[in-house]
Amino acid sequence: MSATDVSADIPDGFTRHTRTSPVTEPWEPIYAKVTSDAFILALRLAKPHTNSRGMVHGGLISTLADNAMGLSCGLHIKEPGSRLVTISLSVDFLSSASVGQWLEVATNFVKTGGSICFAQSLVTADGEPCARANATFKIVKPKAA
Repeated sequence: MSATDVSADIPDGFTRHTRTSPVTEPWEPIYAKVTSDAFILALRLAKPHTNSRGMVHGGLISTLADNAMGLSCGLHIKEPGSRLVTISLSVDFLSSASVGQWLEVATNFVKTGGSICFAQSLVTADGEPCARANATFKIVKPKAA
């Protein structure tokens, strides 16, 4: 299975993630489900997502977790035009994930302050935990005109 040869076996509520970037482009298609509290990012694992041992690469998990947590924090920022910059990211790898599995990154806690946002996420492969991540983001408010 390739990253572009994905079956229709996508869980309900997920649609193509529209916020793309050069770093995630080779991993497409990436899917998202947005709730009132969080962005959940996911993809069907394919060979381009793996390391030399055929398991999902930790860099992919870290990047998707950072992205999901940042987008989730963005839902809680009250000042329009504010941006988020990652200032801390830690990831614990709990088990491996393999080609064909559905990898899902769900942010399950967000605390937003005046200038800092904290989030944590759980990464699962076919519903089984494979990583957990924590991040701190700096809220960069728009410059006054």
